[in-house]
Amino acid sequence: MNGMQLNSPVLITGASHGLGMATASVLASEGVPLALCARNAAPLNEFAEKLRAEFDVPVATRALDVNDTELMVEFVHEAQRRLGDLKGLVANVGGARGRSIVDTEPDDWAYSLSVNVTSAMTALRASLSQLRRTGGAAVLVSSISGTKPSPGLAYGSTKAALNHAATVLGRELGPAGVRVNAVAPGSMLIPDRNWDRLRLADPGRYEAFLEEFPNRELLDPRDVAEVIAFLLSDKAKAINGAVIPVDGGQNAPSAYGY
Repeated sequence: MNGMQLNSPVLITGASHGLGMATASVLASEGVPLALCARNAAPLNEFAEKLRAEFDVPVATRALDVNDTELMVEFVHEAQRRLGDLKGLVANVGGARGRSIVDTEPDDWAYSLSVNVTSAMTALRASLSQLRRTGGAAVLVSSISGTKPSPGLAYGSTKAALNHAATVLGRELGPAGVRVNAVAPGSMLIPDRNWDRLRLADPGRYEAFLEEFPNRELLDPRDVAEVIAFLLSDKAKAINGAVIPVDGGQNAPSAYGY
């Protein structure tokens, strides 16, 4: 057990695949009620049914785009009505548009900032009164690209902003009993996602990328999820305002340069 109080719900954004799904599974296995959101209803609801059947935990779901501020706030309040005050928040959704400075338009910057930073701040702000009452914690999912350079200017820059937000919020909200930390995962091998597609489409480049890892393996999302669960738990009460790298010692964040 990671020390989560049972019957204390956690809200996870981007919960229908990859790290969000792995985090939900880890928490559900410990009896934690969950509020899960993602853009596509079908896979989200299918996953929620699986968690209910396997772990007998309450799971509230909502299909939404985290960039829709009104819907994000509504879901935070809906989660409270259905499950009680939140004990934890995992702001997991991420993405970006544009690559180099030349091909990144102002709208690309706006989108990247919204999906990586503003959506996380919206969810945290909306859930803050609940987290204060429960003495809860938030984990902001950043990236190795927030501290190590790789192609994708807007992605890395906005993840760096998320890291900074965690350090500021740890100070700002600590007096209210709310902890905020960021987790910076390395490259994860997720079925039918970027690095898995590279593995199948370009085995030579993928094998070269493995040299960036001391153990020549990309990360399993569950290993990152275990760290997130720990940071949400009371056992991590001394960790606040930190950016925790969970990258297996990875060097370059990308198979495509730098």
